[in-house]
Amino acid sequence: MGELVERVDEQDRVLGVVERGDAVRQGWLYRMAMVLCRDAEGRYLVHRRPESAARFPGQYSWLVAGAVGVGESYEEAARRELREELGVDAPVRPLFTFLCDGELSPYWFAVYEAVVTETDIVADASEVAWHGWLSGDRLREAMANWPFVSDSRDAYTRYLALGSPPDSPGSFDSPGSQGQGVRSD
Repeated sequence: MGELVERVDEQDRVLGVVERGDAVRQGWLYRMAMVLCRDAEGRYLVHRRPESAARFPGQYSWLVAGAVGVGESYEEAARRELREELGVDAPVRPLFTFLCDGELSPYWFAVYEAVVTETDIVADASEVAWHGWLSGDRLREAMANWPFVSDSRDAYTRYLALGSPPDSPGSFDSPGSQGQGVRSD
């Protein structure tokens, strides 16, 4: 049996439990949690997927991501993905949620943010082939010139529309601060 997810409707209400592969093939909505990682200086963590990855081989992302499991909250899934992909156990805060017409299938996409340090990261080689830190300006340049996962680009555009935090040190909320999630349907 494949990975189980909750099939949801256009209002993000649970309809039942299905295999993720079935949800993708049938175009059924399910949930995904994404985390953007920043350091104390406000730089963004960017990573490249391995060439051997089943989905989006060799492409870049500024988010670590994964499907929300059955009975799991978006926040729990976001923290789990941080641990699985980067080996990081850190608090996350919600930024926004939107209905994404993803490249593979449609899903609800919840974006969280976490503060991490380079020394915290022990990347899973099956998910992350390379990672590095980029300032906001460098991330904009990379988005324009590097092959980024399309859903990652969509989230980036929405993030900028919300008014991304400045790059200056000290302007970024501490890991324990309470951000307010914004839903944009």
